[in-house]
Amino acid sequence: MKEIKAVIRPNKLAALRDALVALPGFPGMTVSKVEGCSAPSRHVARNKIKDELTDYTPKVRIEIVAPDEVAEDIFRRITEVAQTGHYGDGLVWMVEVERAAFIFKTMPGSPEL
Repeated sequence: MKEIKAVIRPNKLAALRDALVALPGFPGMTVSKVEGCSAPSRHVARNKIKDELTDYTPKVRIEIVAPDEVAEDIFRRITEVAQTGHYGDGLVWMVEVERAAFIFKTMPGSPEL
């Protein structure tokens, strides 16, 4: 099982949602509004330190826990749909999940994800 996280531009969320929902086995996702900035070396130098300290851009963070069978397809779909070809498009990463279960399934012997 994998956890896939991504930070993307907000204007890409609707298209990404449609693309992910169309994938067989897509388990759903959590979406949060976040702000962030890239490393100073990745964009034009600022004139004032204040500009560098307050240069936060609105982003959307997506979190998905998915079975191994669909995780690579989800990862690939995010990178394809969320890109614009410019700095600041975002970041996507995937990590191993040891165990996960739906909270509403609390009875003994209930299946895990």
